[in-house]
Amino acid sequence: MRNQITIFIAILYLSIGYAQEQTYSFTLEEAVQFALENNYAAINAERDIIDAQKQKWETIAGGLPQINGAISYQNQLKQPVSLLPAELAGGEPGTFIPVVFSQPQSATATATLTQQIFDGSYIVGVQATKAFLSYSANNKEKTALDVRKQVVEAYGNVLLAEESVDILEKNKSTLEKNLYETSKLYENGLGDEESVDQLQITLSSIENQLQNALRLKDITLQMLNLSMGLDLEAPTKLKENLEDLTVSKIDLGLVGTDFNITENVDYKLAENLNQQRYYEYKLARSRALPTLNAFVNYGSSAYSDNFDFLSSDQQWFDSSILGFDLNIPIFSSLKRSASTQRAKIALEKAKTQLTEAEQQIRLQLENAKNNYTLAISNYETAKQNLLLSERIENKNQIKYKEGLATSFELRQAQTQLYTTQQEFLQSMVEVINKKTELETILNTKS
Repeated sequence: MRNQITIFIAILYLSIGYAQEQTYSFTLEEAVQFALENNYAAINAERDIIDAQKQKWETIAGGLPQINGAISYQNQLKQPVSLLPAELAGGEPGTFIPVVFSQPQSATATATLTQQIFDGSYIVGVQATKAFLSYSANNKEKTALDVRKQVVEAYGNVLLAEESVDILEKNKSTLEKNLYETSKLYENGLGDEESVDQLQITLSSIENQLQNALRLKDITLQMLNLSMGLDLEAPTKLKENLEDLTVSKIDLGLVGTDFNITENVDYKLAENLNQQRYYEYKLARSRALPTLNAFVNYGSSAYSDNFDFLSSDQQWFDSSILGFDLNIPIFSSLKRSASTQRAKIALEKAKTQLTEAEQQIRLQLENAKNNYTLAISNYETAKQNLLLSERIENKNQIKYKEGLATSFELRQAQTQLYTTQQEFLQSMVEVINKKTELETILNTKS
């Protein structure tokens, strides 16, 4: 028995250790799909859909039969007294006899069934539930698009940080070698101190950039984990590299894609606002209509000098009522009229906002197309500039070693190369992000 317990504990320990060491690995699309299921905002958007469905039934159920029960118990500690003319009992005319009616304790149990027959606001409310469900669905769609955009940006930033670390480490290694060689030449009287200082300045700058890049690498990875709904410290690896991902995101054909504005989620939400204002207008108008409700109840009452209502000998007296309630609005000092006019104004404003939203979305589309096209052009230019900068830096390295270039000229070439390297990395991230922005407006995925 002791051996079995030991084995069980060992298996449990290994299982826990495996769970703690589990490493996540994603392509960009896998990261997006994982986030759509686990991102905190996406989870709550799904709950909003369920909440909207429950609210729809809550509205519908308000017009269905309702049954309520009530139990009442009273103990008149000091019973009220009524005065009866004494002549009713053979007394002197003009005098009164104090009389106590009923017994001091009473109990009543009642059940009431109510049914709404006509209520204009209920009809409008049921109609509005469809619009509310549509809004919740569109809001979920917008959340999904926002999550996708957030994950794409975070994924690209992680790749950018990783590439930056690799490049800076290579640059540092090259500079350390140059500094070592130059220092040896200076020590042997074959170089000058300025050359050593220039290289030391450049190396210090690269070391600072490298330390910052290492910190950014951890931070961007945590941001990616957060956007996917993972713990910040969860070990996560990316399957793609920045340049391959960038190349896969170059598609100028996307710029010529036909645009159906009714598929744009922001336009859908603007339409939802119009629907909401329309039903608010109908609701305001419905308040001028009469309401009709029916009810029937059944109850039983008992009276006693002592609390013995649970006794089988207690006598109960039944009662039942059937009735209708008709409420007819007649005059509200123009309050309802003012409310209706305000709802109509709100509806007209929503129509104007829908027109404005359409124009803004079309402008955003043209801007996104231009930004995406520019990002691709900048990427191609940055790629060519990087090749040129590498060639220039390499030539200056050779010239410097042969004594044909100064340390200042070498440093200029190196600084230009480092700047071009970062511009190239940033241009790739821009291609990825700008395509995602365009896809978000078009509501397409690739």
